[in-house]
Amino acid sequence: MLSLSMIVRDEAAQIEDCLRSVQGFADELVVVDTGSSDDTVARAQALGARVEQIPWPGDFAPARNQALQWVSGDWVLVLDADERLRPEAWAPLRALMAQPDVLLINLLRHERGAAQSPYSNVSRLFRRHPAIQWSRAYHSMVDDSVAELLQREPHWRIADCPEPALLHDGYRPELLAQGNKAQRLRAAMEAELERRPGDPYACAKLGSLEVAEGNRERGIALLQQGLEQCPDSAHPERYELLLHLALAQGAAPTPAADALYRQALALPLAQRLTLAARLNLAAQLLERGELQEAEALCQRATAVAPEIGLGWYNLGLIRRRQGDLAGALEAYREARRVQPDHPETHQNLAVALLLGGDIEGARASFRQAIALLGAQGRSEEARRLRQQAGELVKLEA
Repeated sequence: MLSLSMIVRDEAAQIEDCLRSVQGFADELVVVDTGSSDDTVARAQALGARVEQIPWPGDFAPARNQALQWVSGDWVLVLDADERLRPEAWAPLRALMAQPDVLLINLLRHERGAAQSPYSNVSRLFRRHPAIQWSRAYHSMVDDSVAELLQREPHWRIADCPEPALLHDGYRPELLAQGNKAQRLRAAMEAELERRPGDPYACAKLGSLEVAEGNRERGIALLQQGLEQCPDSAHPERYELLLHLALAQGAAPTPAADALYRQALALPLAQRLTLAARLNLAAQLLERGELQEAEALCQRATAVAPEIGLGWYNLGLIRRRQGDLAGALEAYREARRVQPDHPETHQNLAVALLLGGDIEGARASFRQAIALLGAQGRSEEARRLRQQAGELVKLEA
C-alpha cells in the first residue's frame, strides 16, 4: 500500500492537478493543511484526500514529520502542490517498490522553467520506517536519517528511478518573482551554516544565491568551502558545487570553468542530472570555435534528454556555425517542438529559413519570436527584433 503525504497552505490553484496525478497510483491521500484561507481543504477532500490541520511549526521538517504520523501505507510518496507525478514513471516505480531490499527511491524531477539544471534528484519515495525522519531547514530531506539507518541496518539499499518521475513548476522565473523564495532560502541557509559550518549542501545553496545576486566574492568563497568539506562520495552535492563554481567564473569562457565542468561531468551521476554542465561546456566551446566537441556534447544531451529544448537549440547554433544549414533547421524545429515558448529558437529558426530561401517561413518565425518576447515582458527586445527583422523581410506582408 502506498500513501501520499502533502503539506499545503493556500494551494487551491494547484492542489487538484497534483492530486489527480497520483490517483490510481497512491492508495491513500493524506493532506496536512497549515492554515489555508482559500478553499484548498475543500478541493482536496473533493478528490478523496483525508485532510488534517496543524498550525505552521516554523519550517517544513517538523511539519512533514507530523504528517508521517497520519499515513498508513507501507510506502510513502511526498509531494508539494506544485509537483506532478508522471504516469510514465508508474511502472518502473512499482517494480522498484516490489523489491524487498529497497528502502528509498530517488526520483528525477524535471524543473520546468529553471535557468540551470533542468533536472534534480529528490528522495521523496520511501518505506514507512520509524527511523526515517525529515531534517534540515527550507529544503527538508530524509537523507540524514536514511544514512544513519543504513549504518544500523545495512541490508537495505537506495534505488534510482531511471524514468523522470516528477514535474515541478516552482522554479519558473515568473513564479519565483512573485514571492520571497530567495529571501527565505538565504535566511534558512545562513541558519544552517551557523549550525553546520562548511556544510556542502548549505554552501552550495547559499553560494549560488550570492553569485546570482552579485555578491560574487562571498559566493565563490562559500562554494569553495563547501567543496573542501564535501566527501568524494557525496556526488549530487559535489556536482552542484562544481557547477556553480564554474558559473561564477563569469560569462566569458575560461579554462577554469572548462575544468570545473569537466570535473562535474566525470561524477557517476545520472546523465539527466548533469545536463547543465554538459550544455554550458558546449556553449563555451562554441564561443571558442571548438565545434566538433561542442556538437558531440549537445548530441549526447539530446540523446539523454530529448525533451529539453536547450539541447536542440544549442545544437542548431553549432550546426549553423559549421555551415550545416539543413542540420541546423532540423535542430531548431525540434527545439521549437519541445519548447515552443522560447523566443530565441523562433528567431534563429527564422534566420536559418531566410538563409535557405524560405521567406514566408522566416517571416512567420520572426513574428512568433516578437510576439513571445512581448508576452514575456521583454518589450525592448521585441522592439529591436521587429526593427531588425523588418529590414530583412516585410513583417506586415
